[in-house]
Order: sequence, then structure tokens, then C-alpha cells
Amino acid sequence: MSQPSVISRRVATAAAVVLALAAGLTACAGPQDNGGSGGTSGASAKPAKGGTLTVLNSNPQEDFDPARLYTSGGGNVPSLVFRTLTTRNRENGAAGAQVVPDLATDLGTPSKNATVWTYTLKDGLKYEDGTAITSADIKYGIERSFAAELSGGAPYLRDWLIGGADYQGPYKDKKGLDSIEVPDEKTIVFHLNKPEGEFPYLATQTQTTPVPQAKDTGTTYEEHPVSSGPYKVVSNENDGERLVLERNPHWSAGTDEERKAYPDRIDVRSGLDSAVINQRLSASQGADAAAVTTDTNLGPAELAKVSGDKQLAARVGTGHFGYTNYIAFNPKVKPFDNPKVRQAIAYAVDRSSVINAAGGSSLAEPATTYLPNQKSFGYTPYDHFPAGETGNAAKAKELLKEAGHAKGLTVTLTHSNDKDFETSPEIATALQAALKKAGITVELEGLESNDYSDTIHSASKEPGFFLAHWGADWPSGGPFLAPIFDGRQIVKDGANFNSGFLNDPSVNKEIDEINKLTDLDAAAQRWGALDKKIGERALTVPLFHPVYKRLYGQDIKNVIISDWTGVLDISQVAVK
Repeated sequence: MSQPSVISRRVATAAAVVLALAAGLTACAGPQDNGGSGGTSGASAKPAKGGTLTVLNSNPQEDFDPARLYTSGGGNVPSLVFRTLTTRNRENGAAGAQVVPDLATDLGTPSKNATVWTYTLKDGLKYEDGTAITSADIKYGIERSFAAELSGGAPYLRDWLIGGADYQGPYKDKKGLDSIEVPDEKTIVFHLNKPEGEFPYLATQTQTTPVPQAKDTGTTYEEHPVSSGPYKVVSNENDGERLVLERNPHWSAGTDEERKAYPDRIDVRSGLDSAVINQRLSASQGADAAAVTTDTNLGPAELAKVSGDKQLAARVGTGHFGYTNYIAFNPKVKPFDNPKVRQAIAYAVDRSSVINAAGGSSLAEPATTYLPNQKSFGYTPYDHFPAGETGNAAKAKELLKEAGHAKGLTVTLTHSNDKDFETSPEIATALQAALKKAGITVELEGLESNDYSDTIHSASKEPGFFLAHWGADWPSGGPFLAPIFDGRQIVKDGANFNSGFLNDPSVNKEIDEINKLTDLDAAAQRWGALDKKIGERALTVPLFHPVYKRLYGQDIKNVIISDWTGVLDISQVAVK
């Protein structure tokens, strides 16, 4: 597959994942509150096995096939059934942003230049029917994800594996991918077309789930996928609208340090109105006392009500996820071709009013860096155009004068008309008021969500000044900076996300050099330094990082919310 298609799928699906988490205001970054465990609720009580956990969600858990799922995030439900080579660390906060082994014994052994990665499987791994999991099953699981009829999953393997761009999957090409070797039943070797030090992160994607070829039923596999995790699918109604999971008797906790598997049964009910979900969790009656949501946030009014009730407030979890809302500029459109105009707007921004428009300080935190303020991304504090809390109109006017606009100027800001979107009319209006103080008249252009997305992601139609957002596929600076600032990812015909059309050889080279690093901490530091360097160009103006606030039932125990997903991890939850 070509790079344009890779990028479009990556972001379209990443946006879908983020929006699936966005039934109110969503995404993450913000203060930790003991992982949402609260001090007075049952969440801190000692967990025990047994009972039924109910999951109340707005969005259905559709396409329940490891080939078609974008990540194992999505509320964490897939990771209860599908184990992968590596996985996220199931701990609160920053510790949960680390990658750890899952089916594999370690994070993989790279070659000297990180173009070959070798994994060894643990002993004793079994499917729900008791048969052994082999490396050939993982190879086949990856290969079937290349089939056109099973599209929708993460694009990286197609992009990174030698021969991946032309491979059509095992249904059409019986030969398989030569770049995935299985020298024995416990070893799998990946040959990449370029250095990728972050391959351990990629190995968390559901495409590395083992699939026994004899049990593959193609597009109907999602109805009863063969479990490698602690739970198996016993019912899948209306493509994930209701998903019922029960224990996999052949799963062994001895091979799985990450999943606790406390409940006997998990009942996932979707397609519910967000207000109804929050009402049911608030009342916490009957089965809802042992219920959680993984995609429905508390809105400003709901949060205010909950905050006034001590018992309810103790049942609110706060989540963090790598996500940034920002202003984007197209420097090919006047007057944004002049860096001083872009800098003037950066100085004029009133982040306090933007945050109020986003739901208040409990649901959004100010951002002055493009990378999220989390260590795993390489967060390096900087504020190249300090506007303070309410904007620096005087400095903005000074820069406008230097740019030849002493009498001010008029510009158009494009945004989405979707009020549940982070590019909403309320945020656009807040920016309009702030920039007016600096002599900048802002005319608002609101588009319906599909038209908005098509417009801002088109190289030929992209406006000069618009609201945007970005979320990470895994907690690293790589999937955050490269799609937006790597000049080789500019797409002329298709979905383009390098809105500033930056094609700086030094930036491109640094991205390549960081990708060679297998020391993830060292790579994070380099991503942070690169973010700071790019930030000087004022191609974007970071605005805020959203914060998740979610209720859970009164019988829920062992609440864990990591900075990887920002949502309550149901693999850790107990109801007894």
C-alpha cells in the first residue's frame, strides 16, 4: 500500500478511536487522581474473583477480528480475548505507558541496525480449545490482516515489512510473506525495510494476535474468534452491539502477568445514549453497580453535578492519553506565509477562554508544546510565544506591524460544526474574541464534520487557518511528530496531515536517526528536542490537552487507568 493510504488510514482510524472515547469532551492529559480509585469507594477494596462485569458504551465493539481492529485499546475489550507479542503495562499513570512482553518472553531482540527483530514465545501458551499457540499462528494472523476484505487495522506492518506494500494476504497469495520467518514453533523473525527502533510498540497491535489457520473463517471470524486471552466470546450480537465473554479455561495466569481476569463473565452493551450511560452509572442499581464505561465522558454540567456529591465524586476516574488540540496554519495561503503573522496569532491566543469553551479546567489543560506533557513522548517544556493565560495582545500587535499589518488584518478560521468535537464552534468563538484584542478580525467558517475532515486533509483545499487535533497510536513522539512534520509524508492526492507542508531535510533526517534507536528512553529525549525545534516555526499553536472524567459503578474495585489508553482498564477490574 502506498504511503498516502497508510497515513489516511492511520489518522482516520486514530480519530475514530479518539472520538469513540469522546461522547463528551475527550482525550487526555491532566492531573492524576490515584488512578480514579477514589478514597471512599469500593474501588480500593481487595479484589476477588467472580461475578459479572457490565460495560456500558456508546459505540459498538464492531469488527471484533484482530486483523480489523486498529489497536487493542478501544476500551480494552479486545485485549481480554486477543493476546499479542507485547502489550501495555497495566499500571496507573506514567508507569502504564511502558511496553512489556505478552506472548513473547521479552520486547524482542533487534539486529544492530534495528531492521531485523526476533521474538521467542513463552512456554505453555494455549488457545481456548487447549491447542498450543505457535509462531506460525502469529505469522498467519499478521498475513491475513493484509487481505482487502479484512481491512481496517493498523497500517504499520504493511509499511514496515519487506514486501508488505504489495502483499495481498493469504487468501490470494498462498506463499505468504518471506519477511516473516518462523524457524521453529516458538521463534518468529521480522525483516523490515528500514530501521524501526519502536517495533516493540508496534508488536502491541492486535495484528500480532495468533490465529490458527484451520479455524480462520474469513469475514465471519469476528463472530467467534479463537481466544488466546483470559476470556472467550460466547455471543456477539449485531456486530458488537452486545458482546458476552466468559472465562477461557485454558488461559494460564502463569503465562500472563498483565491481565488479572477477576470477573467470571463480562457483558458489553453498546449503542447507548451517553446521558443514559452516566445516569445508570450514577444510580448504580442492580447490575449497574458492577458496571463501567470505556467510551463515555462526563460533560461539564454532569461533572459539576457529580463534583457536588462526595460519594459520586469518589467514583470518577481521571484518564490521560497522548492527544493535543491545536491551531494549524497552511503557509501557502496568505497572510500565513509570513511567520510573523503566525507568531502574532500564537501570542494573541487566550488559552483560559479556550479551556472554558472546552468544558473547563477539569476537562482540559493548557498546552504550549505540540507533544503531550508525558514523559513517554519525550515531553520537553517550551513556550516560544508566551501568551500567558489570557493572551499577549500588545506583542501580537507589534509583530503584525512588523509584518506590514499595522492596521490589523482579517482572516478566516475553519472549524467543525460538531459541538462534541474538539474543534467546536465554542472554541472557535473563544479564539475569535481573543484575536480581536490584537487587531485581528476572525471570520468563522463552520463545516459539517465529514466536509471539515475532507477539507483540512486535502493538500489542494486546505485552508490557511483551522482547528486540528492529533492522538498517538502508542505513547511515543514518533507517531505524533512524523505524520505531521515529515516532508516525505506530504500527500498531494489523498489524505494529507502535514498541514504546514514542512519538508526540511534536517527534520526528516532526525526522524530517521531517532527511528534507529532501540533505547526508547533515549529516543524519547530526541523526540522532545525535535518538537522544541519544530515549534519555533509556528506552524501550529498548541491549545490544550483534554482530560477524561468517567463514572464507574459502586461495586467496582481495582481501578487502573494508564497514560497509554486513558481509560479504565477492564483487564484489572474486579466486582467482588
